Amino acid sequence: MGSQLPEGFSEIEEWVDDWALPTRAERYRARLDRPYDDLVAFYDGMAPHAERAIAYLDERDINALRPEEKRLMNLLFSMILVSYAVNIFKQNRIPDSGAAFFEMVAEPAL
Repeated sequence: MGSQLPEGFSEIEEWVDDWALPTRAERYRARLDRPYDDLVAFYDGMAPHAERAIAYLDERDINALRPEEKRLMNLLFSMILVSYAVNIFKQNRIPDSGAAFFEMVAEPAL
């Protein structure tokens, strides 16, 4: 199989299948369902490459991203969502939220 990410991002290719999810709801569900240690490993694996990935995507037209560029963007979105769990909450769920969850009714269409 060929690369799932743009050239130069092979170091984070291992995260594509689990974390390059196209919607916020899927990313949040993955955050809740995966073991906390998996979130930490993903965040620690992605964070060193985030600024370079952002710089790469900043040079592209967001409305004309190739599939591998969209996957890179979705990895960044997942890293951001996971960062709260890893750096602030130290757990998958928002503290004291119980089973509360509300579905987003709008999100940018790309």
